[in-house]
Amino acid sequence: MEQLEFFTVPSPCVGVCSVDDKGYCQGCMRKREERFTWLTMTPTQQLHVIKLCRQRYLRKIKQQRVENIPSNLDDNPQQDLF
Repeated sequence: MEQLEFFTVPSPCVGVCSVDDKGYCQGCMRKREERFTWLTMTPTQQLHVIKLCRQRYLRKIKQQRVENIPSNLDDNPQQDLF
């Protein structure tokens, strides 16, 4: 049974509408289907999509941090401290 929502769920769109290599919008992290069907979704479905977008964003940020780690740790002078 779906809970009644008293307020509309605002669209996560931020106006940056370009797609990354995985097919997610770079602005809001929604898939194409999620963007096109947003207005026909129930509030519960919309909240679920927002949760998925948040998870995708955090994964993307984590991946970017991993890619920025130096590949040769021997060049790191801080390594001697550990």
